Amino acid sequence: MSICKQSVQTFINGKIFTSNPKQPCASAMIVRDGKIMWIGEQADLENLSSNCIDLKGHRVLPGLIDAHLHPLWLAHASTQIACTPPLVTSIADLIEQIRHMCSSNEPDKWIEGWGYDEGKLSEGRAPTRWDLDKAAADIPVFITRTCTHIAVVNSKALALAGITKNTPDPQGGKIDRDSNGEPTGVLRESAADLVRCIMPVTSLEEDAAALAELSSALLSHGITAITDLWSKTEPIDYLEMYKMAIKKGLKQRTVLYYLWEELKKQPILEPHKIEREHQVHIGGIKLFSDGSVSGKTAWVNPPFLGEEENYGIQTTTKEELLAAAKAAKQNQIQLVVHAMGEQAIDLIIDTFYGEEGWLTDAPSIRIEHAAMPTPRAIQRAAEMNIAFVTQPIFVFAEIESYHNNLGYERTKQTYPVQSMLQAGIKVAFSSDAPATAWADPANPFVGIKSAVTRLAYNGADTGQEQRVDVPTAIMLYTKAAQEITRIPYIGQLATGYHADFIILDQDILEMSIDKIDTVRVKETYLGGHLVFQRDNSVTKC
Repeated sequence: MSICKQSVQTFINGKIFTSNPKQPCASAMIVRDGKIMWIGEQADLENLSSNCIDLKGHRVLPGLIDAHLHPLWLAHASTQIACTPPLVTSIADLIEQIRHMCSSNEPDKWIEGWGYDEGKLSEGRAPTRWDLDKAAADIPVFITRTCTHIAVVNSKALALAGITKNTPDPQGGKIDRDSNGEPTGVLRESAADLVRCIMPVTSLEEDAAALAELSSALLSHGITAITDLWSKTEPIDYLEMYKMAIKKGLKQRTVLYYLWEELKKQPILEPHKIEREHQVHIGGIKLFSDGSVSGKTAWVNPPFLGEEENYGIQTTTKEELLAAAKAAKQNQIQLVVHAMGEQAIDLIIDTFYGEEGWLTDAPSIRIEHAAMPTPRAIQRAAEMNIAFVTQPIFVFAEIESYHNNLGYERTKQTYPVQSMLQAGIKVAFSSDAPATAWADPANPFVGIKSAVTRLAYNGADTGQEQRVDVPTAIMLYTKAAQEITRIPYIGQLATGYHADFIILDQDILEMSIDKIDTVRVKETYLGGHLVFQRDNSVTKC
């Protein structure tokens, strides 16, 4: 192929995995105006442009798409106590970290933390208000569990929120109480909102700046497209916040999924806000059918291990699902429903079974997490073209809680990715960061390792029958994720697509699979532009 020497970039000498089934591999590509104008074998190039970059034989992948993420939470997590190993391995450690933050914080400023998992704490239990009171009796403390569906607060926070032994459980939530009926400080699902609603609110400017700063960290992991599965209309409209973040330096292509409860109060869906060509746009409506497996709020059947009456918490209804679906259909966007337990997944599938989808280019309905689908649910989901967006890092990082709550054998049956794929379900991988008990929760290579080994971080078997191979895992983070998120012209390296790609320091397709979590991104390109570089490794031809 002959090329004009002045107007293009040529990338040569690469080991390019394209995620394009029609052309899986290549060694060179030509980029013009941010898009791939040609990709193939270097031997087919007749001459090179003056703007030529040598990939030095490194492995190249399409930019990764995190199809289920909470960027604002992740951005703010850096200013909070990381309640994960190695920093926190006990309640005593947590108390010490709270005391340390109290000493360095402004007086009366709320203390926040994230990521505790009682399965990893040496005491083997969740902290309570009385534990937190030992560290801070006069300053409110709010600590989010790893799953983000549960929080623990101290007595000061309970008092500010007006929560007493006479406060009833809110719909879709639970206030844990001791034998005397006193709140323990543990607030499950919507009960945590009783405190969240009185916490100080950061400004639009602060949130946008935090997202812009997070952008570089995500690019360092090769993540070039993101989603926000907790988008809100107030006190700050997330669409406006992300637009400002772009002005401040956010580079990722971004899809927002607004909470149904927010949209019911303040409908904001307008045609120009859902145009997918925009760097940030609205892609769907989000509801919750249950909670988390590790927090024992997933709506399961059979019940949690050792608790014959605990089937978790149902957090939505058939009527709410139908109302949200009607709004999604009217606006030609997706209905996105969090569901982990068997009953939660069945509620969604049974509600819509036999109904036609409203989108022609992608699944109309996404089930987020899909931890424990029954064989019947898998078959029906395949028939209905319902997508599953799952997170391999969960069972990898939270294995202690899964074993405690489900037992060893039932844990192996969670996240049956191979069964989903064999049934013909569209599946995407993602991180749900920061909602997992891992110090670097957005790292996609940890999730990929989990999916291809089906071993937890401690070596525990998480279900060998559900392993996928490395090319499949990459596809689920790229092409398949694009097919579900609907962001145009990304997810594969093919003619006409955006030149979003990453260069790795190790060959993920040829290395030992138990070392995949050691892979690092050397360079990240967005639209053919270098946007992250770990070292000065770019070599001009």
